[in-house]
Amino acid sequence: MSGTGDILDLDITGVAHGGVFVARHEGRVVFVADTIPGERVRARLTDTAKKSFWRAETLEVLEASPHRQLHVWRQADVDVPPDQRPGGADFGHISLDHQRRLKLEVLLDALHRFGGIAVPTATMRGASAPLDADRAPDEQEADGETVDGTGWRTRVSLHVDADGRVGQYAARSHRVIPLEDLPLATAAVERAALELRGGEQGRIDLVQPADGRVRVLPRPHASRPAAARGGRARRAPGRGPGKNTGAAPGREVVVERVDGRDFRVDAGGFWQVHRLAAHTLTATVAAALRGATGDAPIVDTDAWHLDLYGGVGLFAATLGELGGPATRVTSVESDPRATEHAGENLAEWVGARAETGRVDRWLARLAAEASVTEKERLSRGVVLLDPPRSGAGREVVEHITALSPATVVYVACDPVALARDIATFRSGGYEVGRIDALDVFPNSHHVEAVAVLTRP
Repeated sequence: MSGTGDILDLDITGVAHGGVFVARHEGRVVFVADTIPGERVRARLTDTAKKSFWRAETLEVLEASPHRQLHVWRQADVDVPPDQRPGGADFGHISLDHQRRLKLEVLLDALHRFGGIAVPTATMRGASAPLDADRAPDEQEADGETVDGTGWRTRVSLHVDADGRVGQYAARSHRVIPLEDLPLATAAVERAALELRGGEQGRIDLVQPADGRVRVLPRPHASRPAAARGGRARRAPGRGPGKNTGAAPGREVVVERVDGRDFRVDAGGFWQVHRLAAHTLTATVAAALRGATGDAPIVDTDAWHLDLYGGVGLFAATLGELGGPATRVTSVESDPRATEHAGENLAEWVGARAETGRVDRWLARLAAEASVTEKERLSRGVVLLDPPRSGAGREVVEHITALSPATVVYVACDPVALARDIATFRSGGYEVGRIDALDVFPNSHHVEAVAVLTRP
């Protein structure tokens, strides 16, 4: 009987949700890090406590996949002892095209197993820059990251341990690995990170907004902030050099720019980490809505539209751009500072409002208090939701289906959470019309997806 610490030779047969790969030993599933389907590896068991599965770490590749490459982050390659490999780039040993195939496979499997879709379909592509009339589209696809999927992070969180070491945690641990480089980050963020020397135990965030200057935001344990975004877990925010001028870490207001539009946001507030993610997501949402409405207006100006978990109003502005200056759209966000910025960012639309509230409670109150006319307008509108990694959950989805909006657009950062919520939407009478998977986290297992649901 094997136990933690034992070394096994394993054949890797598939990819699983969460950046790990599947093997079997004496009939038991073993989730193995740092490998690729089709490989045979020598691995050490790290967790055998559960009856349903074990976990293991790759020590040596015995038979390599043709898709294996030298890790983009040299410190994380397979020849480095597992406890010295920094986390955050768990697909960096896989060629970029194959990474995307594996991410799409994970998404389709989740849609089938948890979403109940017999034969799910989705597209997959990387981040893209706004099109420039003077350049061919294929020349612009890789703007904002290098050809190997590095150089894109404008936001990074580092950790400081009790001895003052600064770096990333090793995978599945709280052990700080000092940095030799930081290849997923932009050059400016990487420079700022490597210049850091100690500090109070806790976290240091590095943020590079549109002005290009990196802000350094210390987050000592004693002043750790509550999670922002309506219960939305932050998706690895990052910050960089330059001093924060606010009274508290992250309270400096910075400007992010998307397709020529400025968005005010706290330096320590939520914003997408890939320099082109905001454009890629909003362009995908707009294209998906155009495809869902046929000959009807893309966004009905007389309807009432909702942007749930709205942050500083990025997607509400997308709906406003599609609908025109009179578009009636309400952004709902639990973080008061983000709501304040959303109100400013949406000021040009006379029908736009930004409200502070937990989405589940706000929707329950709406159901109880909305007039017949308001409910009719909601039934012709778009509900866009961009929930935390854990998903919206049954209660929120059932509130949305009860409102019966014409179109639902779901922006997701977790395939399983998306699939589970889609199952609830389908129970409420909605069907999936389109899913776009977006690789805005290259060299990691994370994937973003935009799903459009409509009433048959």
